[in-house]
Amino acid sequence: MKGPEVLPGSILPSKRIIAYYGNPLSKRMGILGEIAPEEMLKRLDREVAKWTAADSAVPAIPALHLIVTVAQASAGADGMYRARMNDSLVERVAGWAARRNALLFLDVQVGKSTLQKELPRLEKFLSRPNVHLGIDPEFSMKTGHAPGKRIGTMDARDVNYASEFLQEVVSRHNIPPKVLVVHRFTRPMLTNYRNIKLDPRVQIVIQMDGWGNPELKKGSYVNYVYSEPVQFTGFKIFYKNDTKKQGWRLMQPADVLALDPRPLYIQYQ
Repeated sequence: MKGPEVLPGSILPSKRIIAYYGNPLSKRMGILGEIAPEEMLKRLDREVAKWTAADSAVPAIPALHLIVTVAQASAGADGMYRARMNDSLVERVAGWAARRNALLFLDVQVGKSTLQKELPRLEKFLSRPNVHLGIDPEFSMKTGHAPGKRIGTMDARDVNYASEFLQEVVSRHNIPPKVLVVHRFTRPMLTNYRNIKLDPRVQIVIQMDGWGNPELKKGSYVNYVYSEPVQFTGFKIFYKNDTKKQGWRLMQPADVLALDPRPLYIQYQ
C-alpha cells in the first residue's frame, strides 16, 4: 500500500523493530516482566541478532514495549476497569531501554476509559524522540463488558485520534516521526480500516496479535492484516502460548519473513 512520504528520522521501512512486551509488575503479562532485567536484555540482544542475520537488508533494532495502562477485571475507584502505571515505573523501563539504546513503546489498554482520557498524561514521555505508542483494541470495552469477558474493539476514529495526538507531539516538540502499533487478531477488533488517515509524522503498524500454531498465525495475518492493509505490518510471537500444545512450535525469523508483506515490527511476549 502506498503511503505518505518518509520523513528524515523515520524508523520504517529502513529498520525492523524487535520488541519485548510486558510489565515489570507481572510475570504473566510477557517476557519484559518475566525474568530479571539484565537477562531479559541479553535475551533481546540475541533475538535482534537473529533477525539481523535473517534479513541483513533491514537492520533489526531493539525495543521494550511496556503496558502502561493495564486493563483490569474489576472496576476500580473510577469505574474505568484499567490501572495506570506510575511515572516511576515508566522511568525504570526507560532506563532499561537506555542501556541498549532501544526504543520504548507505551501500550494503552483503555478498559472502559478512552484514548482521549488516557493519552494526554503520557505526552511528557511521548515527547522524547525514542518513545512510541501502542493501542490495544482487545481491551477497549465499548460494549460495556468487563475486560477479558469479550474481545474489545476500536474504530478508525480511535486510531485517527491516536495518530493526530502523536502528529501534534511531533510538531510541537520538533522530533522525528512516531510509530503507532495497533494490535489485531480478529476482524471486529478494528472497524472501518479504510477510514484510517495517514500522515508522514506517524507510521502506523497493524500487528497480528494472535497465538497458536504457525498455520493459524499465518492465516490470521492474511485475514486480518494483509487483507485490510493500512500502512506497515507487525507480527507477535508468544514464547509460551505458541508452544503450549503438542506439535506446536515457535516461529523463527525465516518463517515470518516468508509472509507478504514482510512485517517490520516483531513483538515477543
